[in-house]
Order: sequence, then C-alpha cells, then structure tokens
Amino acid sequence: MVDRAEKGKQASVDGFAHEHIVAGILMKKFQNVSLVDLPLSPYDIIIVFKKADGTEEIIRAQVKTVSSGKSIKFTGGTRGGIDREYKSGVKEYCQSTVTSDVVIGILPKAEDAFDLYFVPTILIERLKQKSISINKIKPLKNNYEILRKCKQYDWILQKCKKYRII
Repeated sequence: MVDRAEKGKQASVDGFAHEHIVAGILMKKFQNVSLVDLPLSPYDIIIVFKKADGTEEIIRAQVKTVSSGKSIKFTGGTRGGIDREYKSGVKEYCQSTVTSDVVIGILPKAEDAFDLYFVPTILIERLKQKSISINKIKPLKNNYEILRKCKQYDWILQKCKKYRII
C-alpha cells in the first residue's frame, strides 16, 4: 500500500507541475500568459488578450487536475497533500465569477500529452455544483474559443445549451 504522506506529497507536486504545464501550453498559443505568484489568490494564471481596439482583456484562470474519478472540482480554500494545515476560519469556496473567469481542468493523457477542459465560471455559477464529470463537458475539451470568450455571459450560456451541458 502506498504511504499516505507520500501520496499527498505527490498530489501536491502534480498540482504545481500542472499549473506550469498549463501556463506553458497557453504561452505557446497566446504568448502573454503568466503564473500568478500570490499564495492567497483564487486563480493561478493570467492570460492577456489584445482586443481589436488596442485595449487588453485579462482572463483569470484556476488550474485543477482532473481527478482519478474523471471529474473537475470547482472548490478551493482547502489544502490537500502533505503540506496541508488546518486553520480555523478558513472556508471552502466554489469558483465563481468573483474569484476567477475560467477553471482549466488538466488531464494527463501520456507522459507528455495533456487535454485541457475550459470551464467558464459563468457556467459553474449556473450549474450550482462543486464538480463535474469530464464526460458531461466533452465539447469544452481543448476548446480555445471557450477560453477566449469565457467572460461573454450570453455567448457562454448559449454554447453550453447547444452542447447540452445545461
């Protein structure tokens, strides 16, 4: 049986590595991408898109590793792994448009291949649930248009209805 502390330590390492992998994938595609080095921030990455009028739009992304049960969790505020600390007053929260713009689920397919699931927080607020099966959101897999338009409320809801997610 795998030592529980080692399993937690590996989960923590995987989480940090996946943030870097997602940032790298997005950087190659969009260039202006950065990890956020703010330990209390509810998002891990910012992506800056230039708009047609020359202004910039900033997307706040939270990275989540797809669980072994093949689902993406939308919760935060708790720490798993070996470095977890239990503090009173720390509350679990669900990602929303207040905390970030998109949750990016990363699913390792092979040692050097990954699928990214882009789940706008507009959708998360509409679903009112703490996680979702990747089978339910297949149309969001590697769908960079969803990422680019994740803050467009009506467009996101219309697409998610078309995809039968809502």
